[in-house]
Amino acid sequence: LPIRVQIPATPFNVFSDAMKITICGSVTFVKEMMETKEQLKKLGHEVLVPLSAETNQYKEYWNRMKREEFGKFLEIKGERMLGHFDKIKSSDAILVLNYDKKGKRNYIGGNTFIEMAIAFEHSKKIFLLNPIPEESSYMEEIASMKPIIVNCDLKNIK
Repeated sequence: LPIRVQIPATPFNVFSDAMKITICGSVTFVKEMMETKEQLKKLGHEVLVPLSAETNQYKEYWNRMKREEFGKFLEIKGERMLGHFDKIKSSDAILVLNYDKKGKRNYIGGNTFIEMAIAFEHSKKIFLLNPIPEESSYMEEIASMKPIIVNCDLKNIK
């Protein structure tokens, strides 16, 4: 007799293109991360975000801690980085929210670049919300990871 496996219907397997996606980007964009998370969930994806986004810890929170308790800031930042790397490794893909920041078009900072490298090293799909930043000193490295540009349309994530 053939073995039949029954897969329960969940929001994540009802959609054929559904994936587990980790959102990456600057903590400047915490609000946008949470909005994007909800939009991706409506498209059937499972979505992970940085802990700072989950707890509404905006850039101001981190800047204040950096000024007042630098040692604690570094300890927590390192822990948060490792935790986010684990989320990336457990996902099918990452989505980088590379909005304009500080006059830089499609900004990808150092930490987000590291997250992209983790995804690349673990053969995860890398999606960029906007095109690769041309002004970046690591534009060639980003391009070599072959990210998929979704041009602000989350339906392009497949």
